Amino acid sequence: MSDLFLLSERQMALIEPYFPLAHGIPRVDDRRVISGIVYVIKHGMQWKDAPKDYGPHKTLYNRFIRWSRLGVFDRIFAALAVDGAKSERIMIDATHLKAHRTAASLLKKGMFPRRIGRTKGGLNSKLHTVCDDEGRPIVMLLSEGQMSDHKGARLVLDALPPAKVLIADRGYDSTPFREALQAKGIEPCIPSSRSRKVPYPYDKTLYRKRHKVENLFAKLKDWRRIATRYDRCAHTFFSAICIAATVIFWL
Repeated sequence: MSDLFLLSERQMALIEPYFPLAHGIPRVDDRRVISGIVYVIKHGMQWKDAPKDYGPHKTLYNRFIRWSRLGVFDRIFAALAVDGAKSERIMIDATHLKAHRTAASLLKKGMFPRRIGRTKGGLNSKLHTVCDDEGRPIVMLLSEGQMSDHKGARLVLDALPPAKVLIADRGYDSTPFREALQAKGIEPCIPSSRSRKVPYPYDKTLYRKRHKVENLFAKLKDWRRIATRYDRCAHTFFSAICIAATVIFWL
């Protein structure tokens, strides 16, 4: 087991308060199972190929699916991000995540949509992310691949933390979005689109810091089950994203 990934005791202490209570038979060792789930998501393997030292692969899979449906991993990310992020500058951007053929279904069966759409690059999902000045994710939203940047930004507007400035590229140059930011006391640092006749001024020096949100996406996509979507259900895929973001940036 020494050659395999294991969450440290300090890391487990941060996330254990958000675990659901066990009823009846005690759960299998949480540290070993959660570490196994992290290992599978990071290396992009099938659940049946998980190292035996983490225990039965069905235990890993069932725990991941069950806790995804309960929103456990989403709550862990949200709680740690809220406690850790206190920044005067925030950034927003979006990236496409290609859907593998095992996940590429446009059918809307069940309670929740797939959050998979068709673009020029094929079937994919889109991850809209707000990060702090250190490039750590604060708010994330999963949508269909064809959703525009400024439409996704409007959906996360109410979840934005208090800040003085929001940095974004020209894909977010929308008059309603700018006005909504200013109503919240946030100054937009967004270059104007080329079609705008009278461009808005913006701080070009400050805008250079936008590379941090691009670096965030690069780190997330180092995890193979994030760069390529294998999960058909949107809530399980988003749980995998929350796990990766939590381990990389908040633990």
